[in-house]
Amino acid sequence: MDNTEKERYKIIYVDDVSTSLVTLKRRLSGYYEVYPAESAEVLFNALEKITPDLILLDINMPDHDGYEIIGELKEDERYANIPVIFFTSNRDRKSVIRGLSFGAVDYIIKPFETTSLIECIEKHVTASRAGKVKEESSKPRILAVDDVVSELKIIKAALSGDYIVHTISKPEAVLDFLKIRYPDLIILDYLMPMLNGFELIGMIHDIPEYKDTPIIMLTSEGTASQVKEAISLGACDFIVKPFKESELREKVAEHIKPLV
Repeated sequence: MDNTEKERYKIIYVDDVSTSLVTLKRRLSGYYEVYPAESAEVLFNALEKITPDLILLDINMPDHDGYEIIGELKEDERYANIPVIFFTSNRDRKSVIRGLSFGAVDYIIKPFETTSLIECIEKHVTASRAGKVKEESSKPRILAVDDVVSELKIIKAALSGDYIVHTISKPEAVLDFLKIRYPDLIILDYLMPMLNGFELIGMIHDIPEYKDTPIIMLTSEGTASQVKEAISLGACDFIVKPFKESELREKVAEHIKPLV
């Protein structure tokens, strides 16, 4: 099997056993760019720098086990769609069922055959990329940013029928997200820790690709001065909380039309 003429997929392998990291990298480096990570901390540091096509994840680790790590990945919009394969010596049925229930796309038991592992990786990376192409081409994309998760759930429920809705609860993660996804409209909450919506709107519009992207501001106050400031900073509209789902859909449709 020769992968030298194809694009080399990026694989992060998470395992606290250094010999396992070395062995797998040696066996797969002819086919993929393999990034070893001996802990959850190293994994998430790596994710700030690269976007892998797939993550191989051991279960039995001292600080954060594989179940905790995949849970954190699935809760973060930036990483939720990266396919994860559990790669472990746990061979009991309960572990397999639990691993897949956390959202892993597959479960491989060590020791492994290189050919079988490569076939598994190819299958899931191909499926993931095909799904992304279909998703990206089917509907307009919206990014909603609010530090209150329940508000994000309301927004996603209201808009998911007509749009692809991405949500972020940590405003400091927005700029990194915008490097890998390209929303057609952004919904920003006003009051958030670390970065508020008024600060973010300027930072977003300073990025050339997003200088004309429509941004709707959300707030629980909605004073005349806030409305004036939001518009002066480049917001295209303003919605006061609590809002009706029908109002949100109408506002969004004024600035971005769903594909039919």
